[in-house]
Amino acid sequence: MPCRACLSGEDLDWLGGRSVSLALDLTTSVTVRAPGARPPGGAGSGGGAGSWAAEVWAFLRHRLPLPGAGARPPAVTVRSDAPAASGLSSSTALIVALFRAFAEVAAPGAPLSARTLAQWAYEFEFGYFNGGGMDHLAVIAGGLLLLDGRPSGLPEIVGRVDFPDDWAVVVLDSATRKDTSDHIRSVRAQLAAGDARLAAYRKRCDAASAAVWEAVRRRDPAALGGAMGEAHAAMRDLQGMSTPLLEELREVALRAAGLPLKLSGAGGGGSLVGICPAAEAEEVAARLRRVLGAAHPRARVIVTRAAAGLAPELAAAPAP
Repeated sequence: MPCRACLSGEDLDWLGGRSVSLALDLTTSVTVRAPGARPPGGAGSGGGAGSWAAEVWAFLRHRLPLPGAGARPPAVTVRSDAPAASGLSSSTALIVALFRAFAEVAAPGAPLSARTLAQWAYEFEFGYFNGGGMDHLAVIAGGLLLLDGRPSGLPEIVGRVDFPDDWAVVVLDSATRKDTSDHIRSVRAQLAAGDARLAAYRKRCDAASAAVWEAVRRRDPAALGGAMGEAHAAMRDLQGMSTPLLEELREVALRAAGLPLKLSGAGGGGSLVGICPAAEAEEVAARLRRVLGAAHPRARVIVTRAAAGLAPELAAAPAP
């Protein structure tokens, strides 16, 4: 499963308003191992899935016939290219991959539909984090999605397009972990209190999402960078989602490589993302690595592309 970058509209998938997500070719895979088999070299065991494997298995046992299945989940091998807790939805990619792998064990030859996979994965994560469904649709449908958020349930996919082949995504992982659960609790408290800053944030990010979507449709990278910058400014100035370190990294990237970056995901940490011509991406990344150097030795620069996703047809499927 791919991970995803939010180009605009964090929290709007459940606050209401438009958001834009892009599936990235930094993938997470889950393979069920034969009983007694050891994980291959270089791969993670089921322990790499943390407690999610047991929890997803328990969730499925209440929804699918599992003849003879015990309370413990099957052993799995996990592989992932995405940095963890980085605002790129690597946890959702893992959860969706677990759902898909375990459902194939439970009902061989009868895979879950893309809509059911998204709905169940959303319901599962909502029970823990009380958030929205942007991530689940993004990693399953792939490509670039324009979403219209809802107070509960999966957002509506308003549009889906393939990202330009000649554009690349540069990820600057700050190596500082975000905390989504505390963030969502805080924002829900703002919502309940009728906080004016939250209302202003929602309005600005909705407009930024429209600008991001239009810039990609026009294949205008300069306009895209500006619109993503506006979304970042709203996150920073109205909701305090950025940090001094992330702002310093943004300044370094702009000064050294001319690359505008936007924080992806909420929670006070994680990764910044930018778009540049694919032909220039490796040189841009090399400049960033040189200038980050000793000052930020833990920061990582990753060049990747957009991902097609597991089921692009999900964007055309009617919501229940």
